[in-house]
Amino acid sequence: MKTMRAAVCARAGGPEVLEVREVPVPAVRDGWSLVRIKGAGLNRSELRTRQGHSPDVRFPRVLGIEGTGIVAASTDPRLPEGTTVAAVMGEMGRAFDGGYAEYALLPNPLLMPVTTTLPWETLAALPETYLTAQGALDALGIGPGSTGRLLIRGGTSSVGLAAAAIAAGHGLEVAGTTRRPAKARALTGHVLIDDGGPLTGLPQLWPEGPDWVLDLVGARTAVDSLSLVRRGGTVCVAGSLSGWLVPDFEPIAKIPSGTKLTAFHSKDHAGATAVLQRIIGEVEAGTYRPHVDRVFPLDEIADAHRYMEEDRAAGKLVVVP
Repeated sequence: MKTMRAAVCARAGGPEVLEVREVPVPAVRDGWSLVRIKGAGLNRSELRTRQGHSPDVRFPRVLGIEGTGIVAASTDPRLPEGTTVAAVMGEMGRAFDGGYAEYALLPNPLLMPVTTTLPWETLAALPETYLTAQGALDALGIGPGSTGRLLIRGGTSSVGLAAAAIAAGHGLEVAGTTRRPAKARALTGHVLIDDGGPLTGLPQLWPEGPDWVLDLVGARTAVDSLSLVRRGGTVCVAGSLSGWLVPDFEPIAKIPSGTKLTAFHSKDHAGATAVLQRIIGEVEAGTYRPHVDRVFPLDEIADAHRYMEEDRAAGKLVVVP
């Protein structure tokens, strides 16, 4: 095959700038392998890149910071043709073309060979979402044997739902927030409505505050989260649903004494094969139940971005070529 279909982001702009085109299949080169993409999760960072908020990205570009599929041509002995792989981050979809295509040429260190019986749309929902959720909980210091109260802000996001599943599996008491009451049914545990004002019900639920806050909303709520967590507790910012920058942030004034503020960067789990394989096993066993809100064909990528931009999803969106 000499050509393939790809969703090319022609320029910065609205969803309409994503154009499905017939383009050449990338030529394999040393250190890179060609992957036939079978499914790719959608992420809000791609939305922001499409909008023009990633100054290092040059257009036209095939977006997609993650993807799952089958090795079609390999330059790595550990990745023979036919191997099922997942890839995430490592400048995928930013410095080089990503998962919104039938084929992607990807750096070998980024490829995670996995074994699974999961359908592609389920497997595609896991890499960025569950690796971010696991990494954020690790950053908070939450693991097997942990006890206490976890508040997840942005609880109906795909990462929020994944983090809740992992934390509940450890035995934590979990509360999740959502801006839209209609999405509350997607949450397990306690549900709090976050309409931009005080989190109604939190003082009654946990008078001393949560032990941990996983803040996936980001810039808009990070400072407020520091005031909500119990004194000495930890806040981890691991999402940017409301943007990347906190204006006029004064650490000494805004971080209560003894309270800890940390973050998790998805790039820290790039190539984390063992972690992803364990997550796949938990999904196959039914311990984790990924929330796939909707699956879009590649031809409907603009509609998928519009759906994401309008905040209509409760869970993960997936595109399949």
